[in-house]
Amino acid sequence: MKIVLASQSPRRRQLMALITPQFRVQVSQVDESQVKAESPAALAEALARAKALAVAAECGPEEIVIGSDTVVDCDGQVLGKPADARDAARMLRLLSGREHQVHTGVCLVCGEKTESFVHTSRVEFYPLSEEEIAAYIATGEPFDKAGAYGIQGGAALFCKEIRGDFFSIMGLPVSLLARHLRTFAATCPKN
Repeated sequence: MKIVLASQSPRRRQLMALITPQFRVQVSQVDESQVKAESPAALAEALARAKALAVAAECGPEEIVIGSDTVVDCDGQVLGKPADARDAARMLRLLSGREHQVHTGVCLVCGEKTESFVHTSRVEFYPLSEEEIAAYIATGEPFDKAGAYGIQGGAALFCKEIRGDFFSIMGLPVSLLARHLRTFAATCPKN
C-alpha cells in the first residue's frame, strides 16, 4: 500500500510514522482561506478534504492520500494560526480559564473513493497570567499552530483537562486513523 500524507506539518509526519513508516509527504497547494463551512468541525473536514483531493489529483489511483486539518473552536469562533504576537496573545487570553474544542478532520482518497471524518476533543486551560502568555509567545511556539498553542510543547503547562484524543489535538487522531486506514485500504486498487 502506497500512502501519501498531504501535509507540511512536522507533527503530522511524526504521528503518521506511528501508524506506518512507509509513507511519503506531498504538500497541498490549497488556499485554505478560500475553504468555507457552516461550523468549525465542518471546516476541519472541508480543509482535510480539499488538501487530500488536491494531492490525489497528482497521484496514481493505487495511492492512498491522507489529508488532515485541525481547527480550534472557542464558542463557535475558529482560532487559526496567529498572524503575529498580538493575535497569539488575543487567542491565549480567549482560551484562558475555560474549555474549548479541537476538531481534527481527516480525509482519505484512493482513486475515485473518498472517506472523511472529524474527531473532536475538549480541552480546558487553567487561567493564564499576562506573564505566562508573554513568556509562551516569546518561545515562538504559538506561531504555526491553530489556537496559538501546541499541547505537546510549552502549552502542556496550561492544560487543566483533556477529554478526547491527545494525538488528535496535536494534529492527527492516530488510533482512529489507523482503523479507518485498514478498512479503507482493503477496498483500494493494489499496486
